[in-house]
Amino acid sequence: MESKIWLSSPHMGGGEMKYIQEAFDHNWVAPLGKNVDEFEVAIEDFLSENKLASALSSGTAALHLALVQLGVGYGDEVICQSFTFSASANPIKYLGAIPVFVDSDSVNWNMSPQFLEEAIQDRIKNHKKPKAVIVVHLYGMPALMDEILEICNRYDIPLVEDSAESLGSTYKGRKCGTFGEFALLSFNGNKIITTSGGGALVTTTKEQKAKTIFLSTQARDHAPHYQHSEVGYNYRLSNICAGIGRGQMEVLAERILQRRAHHDFYTDLFSEIDAVDVFTEANSDFYSNHWLTTITINKNLTAVTNHDLMNAFAEKNIETRPLWKPMHLQPVFTDCPYYGENVAEELFNHGLCLPSGSNLTNDDKKRIYDVVSNFQFIK
Repeated sequence: MESKIWLSSPHMGGGEMKYIQEAFDHNWVAPLGKNVDEFEVAIEDFLSENKLASALSSGTAALHLALVQLGVGYGDEVICQSFTFSASANPIKYLGAIPVFVDSDSVNWNMSPQFLEEAIQDRIKNHKKPKAVIVVHLYGMPALMDEILEICNRYDIPLVEDSAESLGSTYKGRKCGTFGEFALLSFNGNKIITTSGGGALVTTTKEQKAKTIFLSTQARDHAPHYQHSEVGYNYRLSNICAGIGRGQMEVLAERILQRRAHHDFYTDLFSEIDAVDVFTEANSDFYSNHWLTTITINKNLTAVTNHDLMNAFAEKNIETRPLWKPMHLQPVFTDCPYYGENVAEELFNHGLCLPSGSNLTNDDKKRIYDVVSNFQFIK
């Protein structure tokens, strides 16, 4: 069997080892050190907008600390996009709060402003004003930020951006991760850049960054002994992993262009197949890093399904994956409120993620091309 083509695998740039070796040479093998500090600076310089970054062990940890700082607690409600990975919603549960899920816009695929406002109004009627809104820039596509920000500002509800998949994407020229009170980034192994495992919390003020670092290092009070007045967490990123991150930041711009080139490849590949739509930007306001290129299969034009195509790829040892199963359909969240129709559900039922790693080779693309060319889309 031919070698496996992965959906999105790590892609080293070549500069990572010098930073890792530097950490070993100076014995900074700990969750602090020069690599952590410089990695944060690199993120801040990339995002601009006077945002600050704290390097953490995961994007999930970052979201957790954002909600902690927003005062989310037991019995509170937090609005969250339903069409996303479970890590966007799990930290709400960590705090004993209740996720309130909102459907997607049919064109943009991210949170629907219409259903967001409907959810806010209904929760307020029930005397439960949401403590926060979590919007996701799914697969790298920026959400409808003008509308969502206007709604959050009007109801005075803090906005948290889940930018785990959208590092380098922009909306109207402004980078995702710089719109909300807080934003989270992920550097998991399958993301556009990686630190093996890791993430960052993007904050607006120096006080928020200081609080993030305090909470992520077990909330140790300023005292000569170990004293704790708050519950803390072991969430700080390792200096070794941050060294990987420093090297990865040096090739981030290249990785974005490579993923976007793969999206162009798929757009051309499916251009003559009416039954398949490649998810792309609606207009020039949106610039996606195309972390993953995704498609939907039009059930009105063919009887084949996303699983049929997924199986055809699997036979050739090529990894594909269904789109995210919406959170309101997940067994763990069945008792949570939901506002919307069936946009997210239909995307899950008919969509597919395609191999999109920046290290995808021309030979890999030839194998993908052959599968699509030989697949019978009309039954």
